[in-house]
Amino acid sequence: MSSPKQAAAVENKLNGGHRACAGCGFPIAIKEVLSSCKDPIVVVSATGCLEVTTTIYPYSAWKVPFLHNAFENAGATCSGVEGAYQSLKKQGKITKNIKFVAFGGDGGTYDIGLQSLSGAMERGHDMLYVCNNNEAYMNTGVQRSSATPKGTSTTTSPAGKVINGKQQNPKDLTEIMVAHNIPYVAQTTVGMWPDATKKFEKAFSITGAKFVNIYAPCIPGWGYDNSQTIKISKLVADTCMFPIYEVENGKYKINYKPSTKLPITEFYKTQTRFKALLKDEAAIASIQAYYDAKWARLLLMEEATNKA
Repeated sequence: MSSPKQAAAVENKLNGGHRACAGCGFPIAIKEVLSSCKDPIVVVSATGCLEVTTTIYPYSAWKVPFLHNAFENAGATCSGVEGAYQSLKKQGKITKNIKFVAFGGDGGTYDIGLQSLSGAMERGHDMLYVCNNNEAYMNTGVQRSSATPKGTSTTTSPAGKVINGKQQNPKDLTEIMVAHNIPYVAQTTVGMWPDATKKFEKAFSITGAKFVNIYAPCIPGWGYDNSQTIKISKLVADTCMFPIYEVENGKYKINYKPSTKLPITEFYKTQTRFKALLKDEAAIASIQAYYDAKWARLLLMEEATNKA
């Protein structure tokens, strides 16, 4: 696996000078992905912060082929390009070993792009789909998505006198991808570079459809100082709100088990989006129980799928 120092020695495939916020999580995620692939790579991206900040005409921060498509069809577009490549390779018109990766935010992955993503995974295209998960529609104004945690204040689930934020728990898209019976599914976070690059290297080495859900904090959407991105992206793992694990050919492996599992309030206290929620002890207790149950289930799945 590559470390940040080793990655720095690799040609940077995403130039600086793009328009992402200082301290934004997704450029870190992009670098972790691209530094993990030694072969030529083609990138497909759904509409979102990533596309808007890196490809405003006539400029581009990308040093690899980059194809922007609509919000909802990154999975379909990438599978189409990969299918064309396979045909040309069979005809002898292409001899290079080329990798294909599609990026989408949680809005373009959990919600709007779920249908095309599901189709691409079910068909088994040799591609990697990476969800830059910042838990809301950040590019269009911080609206809630189905990845948004319960109790989060967004512009469409504002905390006030009636409710303290979003009233639903987030969709578990990683497990939905596991249900597609694809070779490799994983969760990681931008704050754990060795874990992230190890997973991306593994994904690129596997033939078939792969999905990685990477936790990428958003400064304006979450409300924190831009120096805290890495700290926050590690805290979510220490609270087990976003477990760091992988599922390879149906077998679960938890890659990080905190020595001391922190209460979810330690994560909430770092961001203004949870300000109202922190005043509701009953809601906190209910949400804590939800994440505790999810973590317990994951531990059981690891044990059950690895029995001799």
